[in-house]
Amino acid sequence: MKPFITSLLLFATILVNAQKQEDLTYLSSGGKLKPLQAIMDIRHYDISLAVDIPNKSIQGHTIVDLNLSKSTDTILLDLVHLLTVDKITVNKKPVRFEQKDDKIYITSTKSFPIGKQLVDIQYGGVPPIAVKPPWLGGFTWAKDSSGNDWVSINIQKEGGRMYFPCKDHPSDEPNEGVDMHITVPKGLVVAGPGLLQKTTHQKNSSTFHWKTNYTISNYCVVFNIGKYKVAKDTYTTINGNIVPIEFYVLEEDTMHAKKLIATKIRDTKILEKYFGEYPWYKEKIGVAEVPNSGMEHQTMITFNNKFEYAKIGNEEYSANLFHEYAHEWWANKVTNKDWAHMWIQEGIGTYAEGLAHYDLGGQEAYNKIVAGWKRSIKYKKPMVGGEELSEDETYAGNDIYTKGAFFMHSLRFVVGDQVFFPTIKKLSTDPQYTYDNFVTSKDVEELFSNAAGYSLKPFFDFYLRTTKTIEINVKELGYNKYLIKPNNYIMDLPLEIVINGKAEKITLTKDGVTVNSSHPPMIDPTGYYLKTVTIQ
Repeated sequence: MKPFITSLLLFATILVNAQKQEDLTYLSSGGKLKPLQAIMDIRHYDISLAVDIPNKSIQGHTIVDLNLSKSTDTILLDLVHLLTVDKITVNKKPVRFEQKDDKIYITSTKSFPIGKQLVDIQYGGVPPIAVKPPWLGGFTWAKDSSGNDWVSINIQKEGGRMYFPCKDHPSDEPNEGVDMHITVPKGLVVAGPGLLQKTTHQKNSSTFHWKTNYTISNYCVVFNIGKYKVAKDTYTTINGNIVPIEFYVLEEDTMHAKKLIATKIRDTKILEKYFGEYPWYKEKIGVAEVPNSGMEHQTMITFNNKFEYAKIGNEEYSANLFHEYAHEWWANKVTNKDWAHMWIQEGIGTYAEGLAHYDLGGQEAYNKIVAGWKRSIKYKKPMVGGEELSEDETYAGNDIYTKGAFFMHSLRFVVGDQVFFPTIKKLSTDPQYTYDNFVTSKDVEELFSNAAGYSLKPFFDFYLRTTKTIEINVKELGYNKYLIKPNNYIMDLPLEIVINGKAEKITLTKDGVTVNSSHPPMIDPTGYYLKTVTIQ
């Protein structure tokens, strides 16, 4: 009876945890930074976990290397309440702790001093199961078509606390990277960030040690498990660095590997052309096949579109593969300090798709994708709704993608290509905005304003902080004479109009401009602005 009772108790535990997961939609990364965490600078995470696939559980420990800027009697870390902490040491000494509200309060009768603290947390349990990966995250426990176990993790919305103790805020990444020691049943393979250091085989299991030395967002600190084969190649970057390409592909799908790698090489050349050298050339260009839609996990983006490609011009193209790859520049290298400015990574990442369409299919393909963005904008809320917002508060609908991308399209017209392209490349390459440093909308606005030689703040504010469109009125003044005037003036803007069948570029001022035309002038026929035109 004992095996039956044990199985029954385990089933009951899993069932209780599954019921609790219904409440996890409240979890959202970011928001207002807590004072106890504001004094904390994360330097490194070392995660060691054994993954029990039959029981959908994990067990192990995480060492958090952090610096305190002030002495404190409490160290505050985040961890979902479904995982139970067994023991904590700070600098190898046992300490008291309390788990409450998806947090760990680590306390000392003597204050933790200024400086380095090594916090070692032993924990385990049944982590959250993803409800709708990658958007509602957690673990996905799946099988490939051959019946092999296939596991993925997605935690962008909820944050790293979904499976490891951390400071869960986008403004603090581990500057010295992450080590991961993941143990899985023998025969399976773990794909992770950075470079694989070592694989240790035990009797019934294997441990994979992955290491990245780069700073990395919490939600990119993930691993994937599958019956993988590793397809390999190399790529020589625009600066002459040779970087390995590794595609962790299911054994059953290896016939698709060569084409996918060739697509990655071509896409890398496009992205480097506009945004500079591949950011993680010291480690790898990585892709892992997963059972859900892809994500931008640093140096190991995930991918699943059943290896289906669209045609752009004469070239085959995967929107899923390209978009997540663009995030290696826009999200992973150029990172928003606060989820309130998430449009930077999502909007510019989406705009990168437009540039790819131009390179592959010409102006017609570019115009088509831009028109698609415009049609999909919902105007439900501003792209930037304040400061210190959670991921949930910003991520409502697709406007941070499509309106963000269309904003870059508009900005390009306003400042011109000679300013736009060097400036966006500076944003993606200058140390001031990359790797250990973070950006906000103000940083982007000031960078483009300085490059243009005049303030673009009104234009940024209008697009980012309102849901309005530019209202332009065309009024007939007399025979073949028209006044073109903005109803809601933002700033002097270049405007394309068609007069007597010929496109002209004028500057639309507060007082408007008068034109002579034998037909009503066409306003912004190419579609550079989000606008409403009325004719009187």
